[in-house]
Amino acid sequence: MTLEEILEEIHTLEEELGTYERKYGVLSETFYESYLHGEEPPDDAWVMDWTRWASAYKVWLRRREQYRAAIGSLRAQSTTLSQVIEKAARHEPIPIPA
Repeated sequence: MTLEEILEEIHTLEEELGTYERKYGVLSETFYESYLHGEEPPDDAWVMDWTRWASAYKVWLRRREQYRAAIGSLRAQSTTLSQVIEKAARHEPIPIPA
């Protein structure tokens, strides 16, 4: 996976999370905390949405962590942020160590 792919997925997930946040009136972070504590939707018609919302948020958290780890790894290789931005702006693949 490249840095660009991770970033693209983060943005896509944020759009999906925003849809649920507007529909249900709370931020994903607030929802997810309650969901993890076993809170269930008051309306059976919401079960699928809540499952998808929780899943999308979990993947978003993972991708954010991958992004932070990738930037940390690049900096550890003496890569400056300017060098990362330069490659990213030209859409050069920036491989992420596994």
